[in-house]
Amino acid sequence: MSTTSSSTSPDPTRRSYRATLAKRRADVAEMFDGVAARYDLTNGVMTGGLDRSWRRATVEAIEPTPGQVILDLAAGTGASSLPLRDAGATVVSADLSLGMLKVGRERHPELNFTAGDALRLPFGDATFDTVTISFGLRNVEDTVAALTELRRVTKPRGRIVICEFSRPTSTLIRTTYDKVVMPLLPKIAGISASNKAAYTYLSESIMAWPDQLGLATLMIEAGWNVVEWRNLSSGIVALHRARA
Repeated sequence: MSTTSSSTSPDPTRRSYRATLAKRRADVAEMFDGVAARYDLTNGVMTGGLDRSWRRATVEAIEPTPGQVILDLAAGTGASSLPLRDAGATVVSADLSLGMLKVGRERHPELNFTAGDALRLPFGDATFDTVTISFGLRNVEDTVAALTELRRVTKPRGRIVICEFSRPTSTLIRTTYDKVVMPLLPKIAGISASNKAAYTYLSESIMAWPDQLGLATLMIEAGWNVVEWRNLSSGIVALHRARA
């Protein structure tokens, strides 16, 4: 395993947080159904616009090209899929939330949306050149099972790119993030969100999520190879990449 940060180690205290949902698929789908209409707007408000730079970095890591077949899992309303399609790739935009898919089809009828459960994907083995998931893996009941399923539908030597909230590398930033920013997120989301409880869950799910090395370890357990990561915004978000 190669990484861009050899100093990061698993932080067991992060597992002491308990999100308000037990990551049951029906609950998660219902939650996202309820916030679908204003989801993209709320993300921008909550992150101060940083979500756009994180998505650009994800596209750069994927390196979409004409003819490339990509699965964009947890695609939501399709914001993450559009630049991949614009680069000429064939993109399947999958999501568990039917509400998200409905809004996505209304906004972007040119995209190929499909209902998809990360633990039981409706695709054959070795279908995709690249699979990617942004800010969705932490909402799945079984992380290793989802990573294993993503590997199943990826072609041999194909790639995975994961963009997810992670662990700030600076002690000062980490303390501010944990003690100040995270408690404020639901209140900030309340400015534009229709369901503040959903964003309370999302905030808690971020705190409960493994750090950079922790996720890399789970990827290896699921059978991915040459795992590496790149920190974005001082580790608030990390891009993990690997080969099938």
